[in-house]
Amino acid sequence: MLRKIEDIDEVTGVIIGRSYGGKSLGRQDRTGMVKIQRRIPGGFKAVTQTAKGLQEIFIRIKEGSEETAARSIAQLR
Repeated sequence: MLRKIEDIDEVTGVIIGRSYGGKSLGRQDRTGMVKIQRRIPGGFKAVTQTAKGLQEIFIRIKEGSEETAARSIAQLR
């Protein structure tokens, strides 16, 4: 999934953060799902569901392309 995020035109990089075991994004979310938690200067703080829990990520995006990037990330499957 991280490779798909990196392939989005508006994304300039993905930084991997902490990993948490045993937690879930929700009952309907499956491995690989990404949830943007909040927008901060330079990008998005997000989490992705892994087979073993949650992985924090920071998605760095081009300035001024927040809306387009958020839509593209939400459409990933």
